[in-house]
Amino acid sequence: MTQKTTLNEWLGWLEGLHASAIDMGLDRVRQVWDAMRLKPAFPVIMVAGTNGKGSVCAMLSTMYQRAGFKVGCYTSPHILRYNERVAINLQPVSDARIMQSFAAIDAARGDTSLTYFEFGTLGAMHSFVEEQVDVAIMEVGLGGRLDAVNIFEPDVSVVVSVDIDHAAILGDNREDIGFEKAGIYRPGKPAICADPQPPQRLLDHAAAIGAELKLVGRDYSYQRMENQWSFQMGTSRRHALPMPALRGGYQLGNAAAALAVLDCLHERLPVGIGALKQGLVEVDWPGRFQVLPGRPLVVLDVGHNPHAVKAMVASLRQLPFAENRYAVFSMLADKDLPAVAELARGEFDGWFVAGLDMPRGQSGADIAARLQALGIGKVQAFVDVASAWQAALSAAGENDRITVFGSFHTVAEVMEARQQRI
Repeated sequence: MTQKTTLNEWLGWLEGLHASAIDMGLDRVRQVWDAMRLKPAFPVIMVAGTNGKGSVCAMLSTMYQRAGFKVGCYTSPHILRYNERVAINLQPVSDARIMQSFAAIDAARGDTSLTYFEFGTLGAMHSFVEEQVDVAIMEVGLGGRLDAVNIFEPDVSVVVSVDIDHAAILGDNREDIGFEKAGIYRPGKPAICADPQPPQRLLDHAAAIGAELKLVGRDYSYQRMENQWSFQMGTSRRHALPMPALRGGYQLGNAAAALAVLDCLHERLPVGIGALKQGLVEVDWPGRFQVLPGRPLVVLDVGHNPHAVKAMVASLRQLPFAENRYAVFSMLADKDLPAVAELARGEFDGWFVAGLDMPRGQSGADIAARLQALGIGKVQAFVDVASAWQAALSAAGENDRITVFGSFHTVAEVMEARQQRI
């Protein structure tokens, strides 16, 4: 057992513990969890999806917390601090709490090697068990079937959306990806799919294992009105609901998925209409089409795949007119830059493109050259995100708009640059 005195020491050690950063499969992580002999005594909600899963987790956490429950929520990746991944009652847990869980895992694992994500997933659930939460909300990291989160037994599983991302691992089509995400469904348990066009392989898998499949548009529905919306699932009807605090038209579908979860667990975790409405109004999830106060208008969006960027562009078009629209952009090398560029074509009057100095990163010059080859004009390249951000700020007037997107890392670096100015 290796002794560490700070969380940063632990995280640095975890980065080199396993031979590869991603190693799909459940055998190793399940072996360690079984050795720890911990069994959650609380309901577990598992949330997967190409996009939107973090927003659903945030909505559920807020509504359950406002209803008086002690809520554990595990999400990834973090933006600024690792502690964001493990929250209890909407607050990141302490370094000490995470280190205690890491030490317990290290003591139990013997010679079994774990990835950074696997270690963190076990650590989150260990923290929730130790802190005796009333409910744990677990966001799937990648796919579903072979993701470390899937070693736990969910009481309700949600697939929020299915689209192309991580094609080298999950497949290059919605059918294969849908099957991977459906791997979080369980026999006899509620299995929600919030994608309006569910892949056939997802439907077939749910039927084959006997999951209680609940589809948007068939088993539950929602309707938007001018400044409010309604939700229906079976005999449950909720009217005059406030619009979610999270910006973007797609968030209504995410909110409906969260309400479907509430209905499925109502007997064990009842949430009154007051707490439900309060949760919708007060939910906070930074970096997801986050519109910052002040001028020029700044939008932060961690969207990094075509599905997310398509939704971001639709939301940008709903914002007030801006004289000049600028993008601060960077993207990892394994993402679908041509598709993203096509979706964003014509949406920005100037691109401030930055490099990311990390594995899978690429230089600003390389990204700029690829964008220009794709017919995107007015592109400037910068060494890092902070430089691109400062240049965009210098160029923008008070009636302009800056959109920061392309990667969690891009948004994180702008957040850090803004904090340094405060």
